Amino acid sequence: MSGTTRIAGGLLAAALVIGVAGCGSSKSPTASGGEPATGTPTKGGTLTVLSNQDFSHLDPTRNWTMPHMDFGIRLLYRTLTTFKSEPGAAGAEVVPDMATDLGTPSQGGKVWKFTLKDGLKYEDGTPIVADDIKYNVERSFAPELPGGPNYAQVYLAGGDKYKGPLKGERLKSIETPDDKTIIFKLKRPVAEFSSTVTLPTFAPVPKAKEAGAQYDNRPFSSGPYKIETYDRGKELVLVRNEHWDPATDTVRKALPDKIVVKQGLRQSVIDDRLIDSRGDDENALTYSDVSAASLAKILPKPETRARLISEISGCTDMLGFNTTKAPFDDPKVRQAVHFALDKQALQTAEGGPDMAEIATAYLPPALSGGQAQDVYGLPQTGDVEKAKALLGGKTLDVGMTISTGDKLVGEAVQSSLKRVGINVTLNPVDPSVYYDTIGDTAKTPDMFIYGWCPDYPSGATFLPMIFDSRTIVEKGNSGNVWQFKDKAVDAKIDEIQAMTDGDAANKAWVELDKQIMEASPAVPFMWKKKPLLVGKGITGAYGHPVWSGQLDYATLGVKQK
Repeated sequence: MSGTTRIAGGLLAAALVIGVAGCGSSKSPTASGGEPATGTPTKGGTLTVLSNQDFSHLDPTRNWTMPHMDFGIRLLYRTLTTFKSEPGAAGAEVVPDMATDLGTPSQGGKVWKFTLKDGLKYEDGTPIVADDIKYNVERSFAPELPGGPNYAQVYLAGGDKYKGPLKGERLKSIETPDDKTIIFKLKRPVAEFSSTVTLPTFAPVPKAKEAGAQYDNRPFSSGPYKIETYDRGKELVLVRNEHWDPATDTVRKALPDKIVVKQGLRQSVIDDRLIDSRGDDENALTYSDVSAASLAKILPKPETRARLISEISGCTDMLGFNTTKAPFDDPKVRQAVHFALDKQALQTAEGGPDMAEIATAYLPPALSGGQAQDVYGLPQTGDVEKAKALLGGKTLDVGMTISTGDKLVGEAVQSSLKRVGINVTLNPVDPSVYYDTIGDTAKTPDMFIYGWCPDYPSGATFLPMIFDSRTIVEKGNSGNVWQFKDKAVDAKIDEIQAMTDGDAANKAWVELDKQIMEASPAVPFMWKKKPLLVGKGITGAYGHPVWSGQLDYATLGVKQK
């Protein structure tokens, strides 16, 4: 799934499209301070990644969280198509990876054919064949391998009852007439299927290397690096895959000779080491976000700030309502909250403009033509009088469930709504049960905080996932958590999904965003930034415009002393 509960140190969902300022160029990328982030890329040396966590999954079938997906796709395995390794808007362009082109659609977009490039090999020198990609896609159906992207299950014909290949059954809607050709037969037209196959589901896994859940520990490399050692939760060491041929890969630069991931460190320690950037830490970077507390040490120092990469993450944080019961079954009450919310106070609670931008629509800017929509045109601090008018003089007492890491944000909501007569009681819960709490339709709280991130540059990975009433389930409800039901919205989703013109569909998603905003099942309030610090010796660092502002591991290098 692509939801994010915004919990401290918790899950950030999958792969996302973000709006970043400026286009890519041959110049060095810039950090948030406007100074060059890094020097000229050179080949060789050891890149060190300092991390506060282990990988949730490296198995491409199960890899659907950031930054694990970015890491795997850029270093360990390749997909049929991928995104350019460039900062800014240029990085959102889909380009061929293992395939020779972006695929050939037929039957109105219900059938897609891809041809593999010559010279593709695994880490042991054996050739990559089309059936290996088919096999990995089939693995995504296996209940024994949960957690990965579900687009194959949603899109492929005949997959409704398919349970994966682990017991020998194959999926007929994927054909491999020869080693170089793979054909996907879909339930309906999917105009953006060239983007769908950028996901790790469409990486190759040879059947002979199948290890079930243990494949997480040692995925077989089709990318520029292979695993030398992996001590879970402590250290991962990658070395070059000598059988990776750069002539077949226009995206991955594969500059370092070795990549060492040090895990289990406290984020505050990582931040301090990178601020000092001495010794081996010159060639190190942070895997996870710099803490808000550390920004106070970074921003006042021009040299350090120049090493801070901070791009919009592309995930929209929202204040959600239980639309099935009073008082939020009334659209006017939901709109009143929309008008009353002081988004500037919420931005301050997040750490200020260096950490987040105020959201004015559900779709992040990259999914609305590069410009943020603003349906209501409200002041950033809200419109108290209009909110009071919508409430008609009523006062309300409501509860709001928050993760324990969201105390400041919850208090900002509480203060905002008190101005209009809505008294909010905050109910903190442990991050480990947050999803279960708001995802149980019988127990959904009055209000809560939730977020969503698109998986690739299409509104099809955003609005249908969280506003289609047909996606609601009683337990584990991880998309339409507000239980929003609107037949007109459902019908519009079907209409847009049937479009074969991707550009027309994207424009239609923008219009649907406006339509849903009027009903206000949730209030979008923040597009968070992704603050990442790199050492003085790091080169080629920028926040990629698809992977939630994560550093693009395809271009990272270290300066040679």
